[in-house]
Amino acid sequence: MLDRFKVPEDIAVRIPPAMMHQAVVDIFVALGMPEANASQGADTLLYADVRGIDSHGVSNMMRAYVAGLKGGSVNPDPQWKATADNKGAVNIDSDKGLGIVVGPHCMRLAIERAREYGVAIVTAHNGDHYGAAAYHAHLALEADMIGISMTTGGVLVTPTQGAEPLLGLNPIGIAAPTAETEPYLFDASMSSVAANKIGLLRRVGGQALPGWVSGPDGAPIMEETDVPDDFMMLPLGGTREIGSHKGYGMMMFVEILTSLLAGSGGGPLRRDGSAHCFMAINVGAFGDAGNFKADMDAYNQRLLDCKPAPGETRVVYAGVPEQEAATERNQKGIPYHPDVIEWFRETMDELGVAQPFN
Repeated sequence: MLDRFKVPEDIAVRIPPAMMHQAVVDIFVALGMPEANASQGADTLLYADVRGIDSHGVSNMMRAYVAGLKGGSVNPDPQWKATADNKGAVNIDSDKGLGIVVGPHCMRLAIERAREYGVAIVTAHNGDHYGAAAYHAHLALEADMIGISMTTGGVLVTPTQGAEPLLGLNPIGIAAPTAETEPYLFDASMSSVAANKIGLLRRVGGQALPGWVSGPDGAPIMEETDVPDDFMMLPLGGTREIGSHKGYGMMMFVEILTSLLAGSGGGPLRRDGSAHCFMAINVGAFGDAGNFKADMDAYNQRLLDCKPAPGETRVVYAGVPEQEAATERNQKGIPYHPDVIEWFRETMDELGVAQPFN
């Protein structure tokens, strides 16, 4: 994560992951979630916080989840079920449940089916936000599988050369197993920057970089600036000249494999809340899994050994910075903005839940 999104260390409140996990569980239970669902939701959120994916951890997402649970738009105890089940292809009705709870169930189902059929795809509809895409993809690694997860995001992005928000943020998470090196773990929105990171910028007083957002007329803003009050997100690439048509195309690809494949429409025409797609690819169905992981290790190491460009100190691949963040945060605690901890205090007091924060 870029430094501009991070909470300055001189104001950060460091909280042990286990303490925050329990606080999240307690809030969810107080709002009607069964303990098992609450614990799974907390696992998904704390995965993001521990690995430095702050945009999709408790700082941004708990406010939205609590509002949905209080307002009735989110079902605290969803009874998800298959609306189509054809061996390696399953479609799940999420029953308005949070994706941080239902999504892991779907990914585990994809893994189970891929053990038998080699490859499996599970879509889900009629749900809500599913947290960090990497969490769900990561679940496949223990089974020596490649995991892929995608979800619809808020319809906040203009198509290339457009002046209307017609595209979702539509992130993709991909995980590939290894034996010795850190697994490849990619997680990114197909917009120029994740929308939740705009929230982080505003919290820490940072500025948006060129090509991240447009003005209300759709024209890309191509200088560093405070985040405008009225703006739209741009596709990955920012402008046509530097490749926004690629981000635009990938957003449509995610929309096709999530909301459209699940039968709930696309973009601004979506029905039934958020939709997701989970894929599991059984490496052993294609060849020897040990050989695959050895080849991944060799490739990863070659990337780490790459000569850095002038002014740079090293080359990494997706998954390495996140694991480094996890090591540091598990030792020192997760750095939260004081406003976030204050929100937890107020919310837990309101719900009559004992809060652990000093």
